[in-house]
This record gives sequence, C-alpha cells and structure tokens, in this order.
Amino acid sequence: MLNLLRKFLSDQNPLRLFYHRVKAAVAVLVYWFPSKNLNVIGITGTNGKTTTVNLTAKILEEAGYKIGMASTINFQIGDNKWTNNTKQTTMSPFTLQKMLRQMVKEKCTHVILEVSSHAITQSRVMGVNFDTAVFTNITEDHIEYHGSFQLYLQAKGSLFKRLNRSRRKIGIPKVSILNADEPNFDYFDQFVVDRKYTYSLKNGTCYATDIVLSPEGSEFTIHIPNDSVKVELGMPGEFNIMNALAAATVALANNVNLQAVKRGLETAHGVKGRLEVVDLGQPFSVIVDYAHSTDSLEKLLQLYKKLTPGNLFVIFGATGGGRDKAKRPKMGAIADNLADFIILTNDDPYEEDEWQIIEMIAEGIKRKEGEKLWKIPHRYEAIRLALTMAKEGDTVVIPGLGAQEVQVVGKEKIPWSDQSAVREILSREHKVQL
Repeated sequence: MLNLLRKFLSDQNPLRLFYHRVKAAVAVLVYWFPSKNLNVIGITGTNGKTTTVNLTAKILEEAGYKIGMASTINFQIGDNKWTNNTKQTTMSPFTLQKMLRQMVKEKCTHVILEVSSHAITQSRVMGVNFDTAVFTNITEDHIEYHGSFQLYLQAKGSLFKRLNRSRRKIGIPKVSILNADEPNFDYFDQFVVDRKYTYSLKNGTCYATDIVLSPEGSEFTIHIPNDSVKVELGMPGEFNIMNALAAATVALANNVNLQAVKRGLETAHGVKGRLEVVDLGQPFSVIVDYAHSTDSLEKLLQLYKKLTPGNLFVIFGATGGGRDKAKRPKMGAIADNLADFIILTNDDPYEEDEWQIIEMIAEGIKRKEGEKLWKIPHRYEAIRLALTMAKEGDTVVIPGLGAQEVQVVGKEKIPWSDQSAVREILSREHKVQL
C-alpha cells in the first residue's frame, strides 16, 4: 500500500499523511496506549539528539531507574541493548508501540526517545504521551522534504505544542527543556507547559563554567540552582558539553541529584559513530562521525582543525534520494575552507546518480580535482586513499554514516561499516609516500 502511495503521491500529500495517521492510530489501539504507563522523554533537534539520548539514559540508570531507549544508532530495554539497523531515527508506529509495550512489560519507568521531524510529520509518534520534550538546536536540514525552514521549525515545535494538550500522569508534570543559546529559542519558549527549564554555556537553569577542552574530552563545572559539580567528560568539543548539559537538565527535571549526573556523564563511553576514534597504533588520528548537515560538518571540521598539528583530511558525500540538494554545495564550501585534503565519495546514494551528488558538492569547492581534491564514488577506495596518504600528526575525518552498518545503493541495503573499512585497511600497514 505504502509503495503505491509513494509512486503517485508526494511526501506531503494529504492522502499520504492521512495514511500515516490511520496506521499510527491502529498501532496505538493494537498495543493499547503503552506510553500511559511510562515517563516519556522526547529529544528533538537537528544535531546532538543521539548523544543526548544516550547520556540521558546513562544518568537515569545511575540514578537507579530502569530505562528504555530508542535512538538512531541503538535501542535498550532494561539490560537488553542492541543496534538500530533500520536507518530510521524514529521507527514505524507499530514497531515503536510494540517496543513501548515491551518496556512496560519489563517494568521500565523512564523512556528516552529520539524524535525526528519526519517522525512528527508522518505521525510515527502519534499516540505517544510525552511528558518531557527536549530541544537541542535547529539548522537548515530536510528543507526539501518539509518545503521550507519555517515548516521544518513548525514540525519540531509541534512536539512541544502537544505537551500541554496531552493527558497528565499522576505525579509527572509536562516539562520543556530548551537550549537558551539557540537563535530560535523564543519560538520553542512560546509553548505552554507545567515547567520550563533551560540550559546554556552562559546562563540558564543549568549552565557550564570553567570549561577546559582537550582532544580527549573536556572538563567543566555544571551549575544548577543552589548547587554545582565538576565533570570530566570523555567527549571532545563544546557541542558535546551542550549535549551533556541537556541530559543533566533532564535529570534535574526528574529530581536526580548532581552526583548521579556526574557519575552518569563521567562513566558514559563515547557514542558509537559520534567522534569515534579508530586507533590501531597508526601515527595519525582517524575519526568516524555522523555529521551530515552543514552545521554539524562545520563544527566537526572546526574542532579537528584546532586539534590537528598536521593536515586535516575529510572524506564525505551526501545522502541521495533527492534529499536536501541545496545543502550539497554548502557542505563542499565548508570542507574547502577548513580541510587540507578533500575526498568526495558516496554516502547513501539510494537511486540517485552517485556522480551527480558528488558534482553538486564540488560546486561549492574552489580547488580543482587533483589539487588536494579527489572524487572517488567507491567509499572503501576513498578511505584507502586518505589512509595511505596520511602522515604523523594528521587527522582523517570520515563523516556521514557514523555507526550505520548498511549503505543504501539503488534499492539494496549493502553491509557497510566505516570503522571496519578503516581497521581492514590499517591492518595491512601499507603506506604510500608522497
């Protein structure tokens, strides 16, 4: 049925959206409103959602709660953890409602869900009674799907708009948690809830001071009303401090003490596919990340430009399927400005022509091919070239796929892992001298 709708109707066609609503309503009825028995925390934004979900889960576990979690890269129900191979941030309504019902069965108390704008528009989270909504940030992304940045903003905002209208659970208020440093803060702040919390690098209900950054992570002091604690976070970059503050604010809203927050943040391992270091003893650094928007790519390259004494290599592409074509040359321009060596390659091309995607990215790059710029659609060969060229003190950054274990080429899902490709190439210990 859905394949037929996809063939003849656009994503935003009212009939297609109605189909999604009917499907979601049936799913809720089949599993009989499982979220009414859970404290549900929804985290949305353009960047940082997955890391914030995982940090929040870790803190709540340290506080003694049994949690359920669903993010772009992983799932958890109590002690059971497994990888998300669906290539969806938020699953289909039947999968989601079934999982929530299982969380109730396993006596989870809190659930942390990563919520995408697609999931909101397509009613995948319809019938989920959220208690807390968290906003990380918003930048231009998925514009072609939604039609404009304003419509993308409204899709994100509807998660907060629905909070006050949803049924209250005994002893659980409706809470919004907002990034006070975000330019679009006022838009999200307009929605009425029982309690509002903010987080920031400067001020807010929860904020950070005494920040010290290093390649291995960061140190900072978290402040909340009437208390503070020093934290050592094993994740580099100011954006990860923001993710940690968002998670800490969720904990504050759930009456978790700062010592549990400290333990949760300091024992949290780096999230797979997010600034993930691949180290086989090579004299240069290799970083795998999920950055796939203009903002996230820029922050990633700015971070490692500062941390790299040698040359900075970047190997990246853009998602196909007609998605967000306008951002492709912008990503190229960012790489051209910040990276010493650029290798353009495949991401998830879907049925779109791989060379066309690469050429659209290259439109934003001033240098010519061969001038520290290469175009290699085969992702393995693109990575191999960078790893054989890199020397001591260099950094090779591979954004786009992160922790994903499949690559979509045409209509096929092909097993793929950037981390595995790097390990296989490095294990050969073959280097080309330039």
